Amino acid sequence: MSPQAGSPRGWRGALTTALCALGTVASLHALTNLLGLGPWRNPVVLLVLVVAAVTAVVRAVTRSAWAPSVLGLVAAVAAVLLRYGAPPGRVQLVPDLSSWDRTSALWGEALRVVDVSTVPVDVTRPLELLLAAGALAVFLAADLLAAGLGMTAWTGLAFAAMWTPTIALGFPARGSALFWTGLVYLLLLALSAAPQAGTQDDRVRRSGLASVASLGVVAVALVAGPPLAALPGWSSWGLPDLGRGGTGAVNLSSDLDVRSSLGERSGDTVLRYTTEVLAPSDTGDDPAPTASPTSAPNVSAATIGPLRSFTLLQFDGRSWRADEPRPSIDAPFDGLLATDPDLLGRSPSTARGTLAAVHLEVGALRDRELPIATFPRTLQIDGRWSWDAARDSITGTRPTDAGMTYDMVVEIPTLTSDDLEDARVGDPGDARALEVPPTSHAADIAALAADLTAEAETPYEQAMALQSYLRSAANFTYDTRVDPARTDDAVWDFLESRKGYCVQFATAMTVMSRSLGIPARVGVGFLPGQVDGDEYVVTGRQAHAWPELYFEGQGWVRFEPTPAVQTGAPPRWSDPFANVPNAGPTQEVVPTGRPGAVPTGRPNSPTAPGEIAEQGTDWVPAALTSALVLALGAVGATVLVRRRGRLLADLTPEQAWARLRRVLARHGVRWSSATTPRAAAALVPERVADLGGSLDAPALEALIGLARAVEQARYAPEAANPEPGRLAAWIDDVHRSARRTLGRRTIGRPRRARPGPAATGSRPDDRAARGASSSR
Repeated sequence: MSPQAGSPRGWRGALTTALCALGTVASLHALTNLLGLGPWRNPVVLLVLVVAAVTAVVRAVTRSAWAPSVLGLVAAVAAVLLRYGAPPGRVQLVPDLSSWDRTSALWGEALRVVDVSTVPVDVTRPLELLLAAGALAVFLAADLLAAGLGMTAWTGLAFAAMWTPTIALGFPARGSALFWTGLVYLLLLALSAAPQAGTQDDRVRRSGLASVASLGVVAVALVAGPPLAALPGWSSWGLPDLGRGGTGAVNLSSDLDVRSSLGERSGDTVLRYTTEVLAPSDTGDDPAPTASPTSAPNVSAATIGPLRSFTLLQFDGRSWRADEPRPSIDAPFDGLLATDPDLLGRSPSTARGTLAAVHLEVGALRDRELPIATFPRTLQIDGRWSWDAARDSITGTRPTDAGMTYDMVVEIPTLTSDDLEDARVGDPGDARALEVPPTSHAADIAALAADLTAEAETPYEQAMALQSYLRSAANFTYDTRVDPARTDDAVWDFLESRKGYCVQFATAMTVMSRSLGIPARVGVGFLPGQVDGDEYVVTGRQAHAWPELYFEGQGWVRFEPTPAVQTGAPPRWSDPFANVPNAGPTQEVVPTGRPGAVPTGRPNSPTAPGEIAEQGTDWVPAALTSALVLALGAVGATVLVRRRGRLLADLTPEQAWARLRRVLARHGVRWSSATTPRAAAALVPERVADLGGSLDAPALEALIGLARAVEQARYAPEAANPEPGRLAAWIDDVHRSARRTLGRRTIGRPRRARPGPAATGSRPDDRAARGASSSR
């Protein structure tokens, strides 16, 4: 088959092939945020250039549209077999069947690595094979469209294929990849639009039109690009959700499926309530619930905590199963309802904590389980209700109705981290609180839990290590969209996918705590709600689940592994910065990942065959157009460089902390994802010293400052905003000091073998495990 009439020939065809190779290399940069350490760019780029050279040579000696692409494909297969199918330690000049077998085995290993790894993943040889194969496929497709068929506009689809993994996984690509790929794409369009035949006046006229059109496209891109890029989530907007609002009564299922329950939530109001602080009674240490309110402002919805409907103990690896209610006490209730026998039935007392009167009104909630405080409380309610001591829940014979009201006096204990620091593991009287489902990945989960808590000395420190690991936005993403099941263990699937909502976070911490010998269960109810005038409003979207761990002398204690974006600050006893002034919840940005638009185009109209035969090609218009586009591209590059400086100045503390970890990892300094920023700030100088270097005073000061900024971002209600550029300057100070003393001695040094997890399966975060192992 001969080439199309508009297909470039001669030098124009060679330049088109070169631009297709350059566009492929530029689009590869879109995968950078998905990949970790590993020198993969040079071999992949070399393979693309070799195949591009073969394709260009074949196209120069034949007029066939398909022959260059076919022979380029043969060259690509041969190059891949020689690169990845050669015998270990030997150079192979001609591929054979054994080369195919070795490459096929490496390909299968690459697919397995992709299946079990999490982003960012270090590039090993199997992953390098996947990248090379993808890059060669993109180049061959782009070259066939542009140079073989003359359909240059459609090459945008081939280049856009490199963005498919980032869109599917919800990780944004770098803006530089879009800029350089777009620039190459415009050059291809300019080259194809430049006149090839006709009179001198006609060539000048069409050159002018092509130049003006290119100038217009670049100008629009440069003017509209930065504002659009600055919009939050500009590349991940999705279609609006139609007809998915509240559709009736809200009900919490007591059979909690880890992959679906609580995922879709209603925006209807389920509860409204008010709180008041109660002053001590004049009659003694145990005031009556009707004690007069005081104006002390130290009780709020956050102080009272979530309102729990029921607790769960039975877990089969996928779903939680609730016990049948076993009434202990029927309404009306006298005194406190508490699982502690010493408190059961007693009057609330300010000697044991703060007292708060809570008046609640039911909205759209239609449930037989009544939301109550997790702390000891009294309850005044009309109707037939009973209290189940084992589950610490209130169950009725009929569901709640809109407008129903009830009252509680909550005794908020003065529990702190000091009370739990030396507490031993308690016995809740139910062996199921320690049961771990016998799934195929139970041993892997236990190994990860043991690795994350290796430096913890008490059960409380173990619990805090697990909470810190799960709560960190650098490790996990809060997302109500849950991936389909991949194994028989929902917790393992969550630890691999690294995204989920409260049910996944609570279940993971519960199972991991049980694997460490700490009794644990899951509580289900509602978050405290939002302020609306003088009352608090709770909607169905605030349905929530959390883990509760059992400690001797303290009973069931709530922890909060779900990120602050949904839950706010953790309880004061599990908040490592509770004593820091203004400590409290933060509002973090939730990464989203929805497919965006893919650029497409229509093929250009080919020049008439008669004109091509009559006139030769003229390089002046094409060179003029290309030079103009390159000049505008240089202006755009300057704008982007300045914009990159602004982006560095606008780094969030979490982004700056992740950037610092990547920078120090290049010098051999790593730490576990479960390590708190404050502990990491103390650990980094020791790591640098172990490697034979040291950090100077400015670097140490910068490291501490950045750690404090991350602490404030994670736990403060109104995080402090460092002055623009301060976070980037702190990173530079630490990097400069580490590079000066470690750069030449550690870069390129082979990594020491580090102990891995149990041999029963792969780990969801190998780098975190290596960091935790090295800290020991």
